[in-house]
Amino acid sequence: MSPTRSPEWARRNGRGALLVAAGKEQWGKLTDDELDQIEGKRDQLVGRLQQSYGITKDEAEKRVSDWERRMPM
Repeated sequence: MSPTRSPEWARRNGRGALLVAAGKEQWGKLTDDELDQIEGKRDQLVGRLQQSYGITKDEAEKRVSDWERRMPM
């Protein structure tokens, strides 16, 4: 199953406001509009991190994975 459509992300996607708030705290370079456009889609978050922070896809994936582990279930 792709990480963008995993059950975990689907479950977390239902908590959109919480994710946006946590995303703002974690990734200050992302605007409110960008976080709203991401809409809990992991692949879009990874892409935005690459663009905003000038990092590789692997590094962005690692940062998102680390963040996911810290998010409350």
